[in-house]
This record gives sequence, structure tokens and C-alpha cells, in this order.
Amino acid sequence: MTSMESTGWMNEDYYTSIAMAGSPHELKIRRIACQNVLLQQLNMIPIGEWLSRVNTMHDLIAKTAVQICEVQMREAGYGPPPCAYSFIVFGSAGRQEATLWSDQDNGLIVDGEPDGAKNRYFEVFGTLLSDVLEEAGYEKCEGKVMCSEPMWRKTLQEWKEQLEGWRSQLEWEPVRYLIIASDMRHVAGNAELSAQWLKAYHEGFINNEKLSIAVLRNTVRHKATLNLLGQVLTERFGDYAGGFDIKYGMYIPLVNSVRHLSLLHGIQESATLNRLMELEQLGQYDHLVDIRTAFLTALRMRSNTPYITKDGLLLSSDYVSEQDLKNKQLMSDLRGSLLLVRRIHRALQRQLRAAERRQS
Repeated sequence: MTSMESTGWMNEDYYTSIAMAGSPHELKIRRIACQNVLLQQLNMIPIGEWLSRVNTMHDLIAKTAVQICEVQMREAGYGPPPCAYSFIVFGSAGRQEATLWSDQDNGLIVDGEPDGAKNRYFEVFGTLLSDVLEEAGYEKCEGKVMCSEPMWRKTLQEWKEQLEGWRSQLEWEPVRYLIIASDMRHVAGNAELSAQWLKAYHEGFINNEKLSIAVLRNTVRHKATLNLLGQVLTERFGDYAGGFDIKYGMYIPLVNSVRHLSLLHGIQESATLNRLMELEQLGQYDHLVDIRTAFLTALRMRSNTPYITKDGLLLSSDYVSEQDLKNKQLMSDLRGSLLLVRRIHRALQRQLRAAERRQS
């Protein structure tokens, strides 16, 4: 047996261990053990495969957390869930691109009509689940995209009404929520509720040019990464002076661009690489192979940013360090990818100007 095969077997054991956790503390301990094995594998296997293993871990932790919460709700006297429900994730978790230090981005879809008892159960359940995930090592989302929040915890019908409300306003904030929602992925509970949610979401984009333009308007806003000479712009001041923000400087612009094209064509995949595969099948766009290469570079660089360990868990700023930027190959890869990001950004800006002229 090769060392890589041995590592794979270790993964199966650690995944099984996570699924058997009976408390939030056990879940955290088993997450740390699995995380440490995954860290050893980083840069030993293709970044896409490595992230797949990382996100398999995250999904198992979330599913186990849901089970733990159901047990704790029974023990607290709330009984079993009063109806079917679905636990869903957004953000990098929704795209299956979460790092080892990603925070919470999640929600709940509840079956049936809202009523007092049901609302109370899932209010307590959502808060408890967010707390369990926090204890397992997932920091609470600063933007409050969590199942503990009423906006992200609704019956299916309430969700449909909220999605329609966001689609009808076309202002920055509701469109931002729609963009967040576009990365939704089912993780635990009733999969049919998630499928119905997804159908309702994408139906709202059919023949809706005004909404597509609004999404594009949000998409083209991102920080400058290259100067006029094509040199990489690093942070000038603060804790990360001399470093480069790989998340918002490269990764997010690529995610946003691919997402925009996917929504335009009714592609329901949430993972960026899967979205690219479906876009390639359309045969309408150049540079998709280059975008895929740049995106894998962004994933690799983001996963390799410096981190610290706190209570066994990892924390990272998502900045490539000044020291790492002295690596000529890394800087060459970064600059080449950022030149592509700039070309895509300019093309989207031209597309937005043309669309706005048609609307005026």
C-alpha cells in the first residue's frame, strides 16, 4: 500500500469518527483530528481533490450537528421535529469550496404552513444548531447568514415570497441577498424541499433581463489588483502590509463572473468548477479553460495562506504573505491570473454599459 492510499484509508476512519460524535465537544475534537490529516495532504494531491475531501468533512460535521440538535431538542422537552425540514448552506460551503477555516453560511427550509408551535420549535432549533456549529469550530457569520436568523430560516412558501421580494426590488442589498442565495446547496434533512426551493429560485431569472443586469451591476464591483503597468497591487498599510488579498482580489471576482454567466443560462450547479463545465458545453464563451486554470490557482493560493492555530482550530486572513510573494513562480502565476481577471472584468463592464443603454 502506498502512503497516499494509506492516507485515504485514514480519511475514511476520520470521516466515520465524525459521524459517530455524540456531542458538540466530541464533534470539535474529531474535526481537529480530521483537519490535521487533511493539512498533511495539502499540496500532495490536486487542489480540486483536496478541497473535495475538506468539504466532505464539513458536510459530515454539519449532518452530525443536525442529528445532535434533534437529540438535544428532545432532551429539552421540545420533542421531535414537528415537520420535515432542510438544512442548507451558502457561500463557499454552498460552492463546496470552503477552506479549513471557513465560517458559517447556512439556513433552514421548513415544510408546510407556518404556525406558532412550528415557528417556536425551529427558532430554538436554528439557534441551537448555530451554537453547536460554533462549538465545533465554525465562527458565526458577521453578515448573519445563519439558520438562527429569521431571514434565513423560513417555510418553503415564505422563502418563495422572500425570493420574489428580492427579485422585485433590484437594489444593491436585495440583489446581494439573491447572489448569496444562488450558491445554495442541500446538506441535511428533506432533499425535496431544497429541490423545490432551487426550482423557485431559478424560475425567477427566466426572461428577466432587468434582474440579470442588476446581478451584473453587483458583479463588476471589486477591488483593484493591478496597477496601470500590470504590476500586482499589495496592501500598503496595516497588519497585512506587503501581502495580497487572494480572496477578494482574485478568488471572489472569478466566482462572481462564473456565477453571473451561470445564472444567465439557468445553470443550477453551485460549485464554480461544475458551473464552468456546464458553460463549456454551451460552446459560447472563449477563455473558459484559462478561467478554470486561474480559478484552481486561486484555490491553491487561498488554501496555502498563512494560518494560526487557536484551541486546535485554524484561523487565516486569506492574504498571501509578503514573503510568499517573493517566490517568482507564485508571483508569475498570480500576475497571469490577475491579468485574466482584469480582462474578464472589463468585458463585463462593457456588457453592463451596453445592457444599461438598451434599458434607457
